Amino acid sequence: MDRVSFGVAPGEIFALLGPSGCGKTTTLRLIAGFERPDGGQVWLGEENLTHRPPEKRGIGFVFQDYALFPHLSVFENVAFGLRNLSPARRRERVEEVLSLVGLTVFRDRRPHELSGGQQQRVALARAIAPGPKVVLLDEPFSSLDAGLRQATRDEVRELLKRSGIGAVLVTHDQEEALSFAERLAVMRAGSLEQVGTPEEVYARPRTPFVAQFLGRTNLIPGEAHGIEAETPLGPVRLSEGAVGPVLLSLRPEALALEPGGEGVVVSREFKGHDLTYRVRLAGRDYVVQADPHCPCRPGDKVRLEARDPAVVVGRSGGEAWPKADSR
Repeated sequence: MDRVSFGVAPGEIFALLGPSGCGKTTTLRLIAGFERPDGGQVWLGEENLTHRPPEKRGIGFVFQDYALFPHLSVFENVAFGLRNLSPARRRERVEEVLSLVGLTVFRDRRPHELSGGQQQRVALARAIAPGPKVVLLDEPFSSLDAGLRQATRDEVRELLKRSGIGAVLVTHDQEEALSFAERLAVMRAGSLEQVGTPEEVYARPRTPFVAQFLGRTNLIPGEAHGIEAETPLGPVRLSEGAVGPVLLSLRPEALALEPGGEGVVVSREFKGHDLTYRVRLAGRDYVVQADPHCPCRPGDKVRLEARDPAVVVGRSGGEAWPKADSR
């Protein structure tokens, strides 16, 4: 880990996004107290938690595999972390939380009698029952199939916002981070590359890695002269002024296809709500996203036009041309 530092506001949903092995889960375990940092500190409000044991941090944790006790009922799983309460208050609190997550009717069932999404809600209920100020979620939706994952993700987000508890989500899924979090941090090799709202990080990436990892993009070399740059596509507007050799990011939806020109349509993918084209121009491939009525077909000659300003993500120094949709 290399000077990883970020804050999460009360009630905020924050995501740590990055490829496998970048340090996301290690960061989460450091916050939870399962790992001890070599340096730095972990704070919760005005409290320094750095040397406090996990059970005394006031932090909830939802594991990737949920870690439910198979021999206990839903009620007993949720009640497990409430041993410091009187029996009456414990029963009352469990009923409150089960009502919040919509599992009251399943209170007497064992985990194996529940669906994956229901098990996920039990794990969340157990994490929030003690009233933590923040909940840590380690890839909590990865074991669910695609259809259930979306529905469960929406449910969990609504539950967290309703409870007012802040959350830190660890994920390698770009769509999940963009749709679930209010702010996110992109991690790479133990460092934070960029922190911001999903809209900010997607629209204004600061590095080639962020631009490529957070969805498809076209990385294009150019020579900047203020708010415009000369590129293989011709003059392109820039989101902010720059001078000299630059590397630019243009999302597929920021490019338009026009008939005629030197580009050749290599492939066309119909996706219902849009079309994804791959266009070859001067030995380089570009990815373009168009509406489903675009008439262009493979083999057509086209011209590429930048509809939106390009974002400067680095300096262009003659490095090897990266894949247009590299992750």
